[in-house]
Amino acid sequence: MSNQPTALRSVLNPRYLESALSNQYDIGTWEECLFWLRGLNDTYRVRTSSGMYILRIYRTEISEADVQYELSLLAQLKNVLTSAEHTDIGEYIQKKDDTGYTVLEAAEGKRVAVMFRYIDGTENNLEDEESCYAFGQSAAEMHKAMDQLDVELPRYELDLKFLIDEPLERIIQYIGENHEAAAFLHTFATALKERIVAASRQGLDFGLCHGDMHGNNNAFQQEHSFIHYDFEWAAKGWRAYDLAQVKIRKRQSGDSGQKQRLWDALMKGYRSVRKFTDADEQAVDLFIIARRFWVMGLDVAFIESDMGALDYGEDWLNDFLEEFRDMGIVS
Repeated sequence: MSNQPTALRSVLNPRYLESALSNQYDIGTWEECLFWLRGLNDTYRVRTSSGMYILRIYRTEISEADVQYELSLLAQLKNVLTSAEHTDIGEYIQKKDDTGYTVLEAAEGKRVAVMFRYIDGTENNLEDEESCYAFGQSAAEMHKAMDQLDVELPRYELDLKFLIDEPLERIIQYIGENHEAAAFLHTFATALKERIVAASRQGLDFGLCHGDMHGNNNAFQQEHSFIHYDFEWAAKGWRAYDLAQVKIRKRQSGDSGQKQRLWDALMKGYRSVRKFTDADEQAVDLFIIARRFWVMGLDVAFIESDMGALDYGEDWLNDFLEEFRDMGIVS
């Protein structure tokens, strides 16, 4: 009830987490549980007598069904990738009762907890052609493995509803239908959808995707393998959308010519493992735009419960509007 004291998002005490979870895992004696990172979910670093682990406490909007899907995908993917040359994943740790997660009661509601393997390795920022070629091989190897999975649990798709319709609804609800930017955003979204529909008629590669392959979740390297983790957004979608996130990764530097050479190397590496047509590659830039629109909608989703409205006013809105106008989708 709105007239009762409540929380929209809490931070769980590490000592509580140790008390609630330490006996559920066969990973040795807990020596430290440290609040490590506040992202879309909360991450804790757990050190025990047997080594280091990562504990993820999902936000309350992530249901048990969402986590069940992710863990089922990870379990199958780990098996398929056993003999992979370039790819591994950050798998989860089974509990003593052979289940994969725990539901915790937080001030804002139920939150799911999952323990993951700690990933040792070097973060590769993909700043040279050799690294980009190797990452392309790894991304293709992961997509190839995903083609072999059969996750029968219900799941949304990374489709136009997910990428454009739902973000648009959130954005308009936030700024108001009467805001002068609303008409442009409606027009932009419609035009973007039309272009994606036209591109998809060329038979774009559609299948299970990582869903958040922006680099930070995929660029840890152990010897010749890249370790992929954070499969929270994994679902069926266009593979061009998955790779679009790599092309616009935040930690990319260099001029446009250098970025193109790196992208070409990545594409060459990808195609050395599996097919990616010219139509798929041409669609990547289109899905970069869709990704940016989705990110704008994601910003809005977390204003009330996490980030606050101060940095998400007219300047934030105008920056996105200028970016979208420069994309040539609408005149």
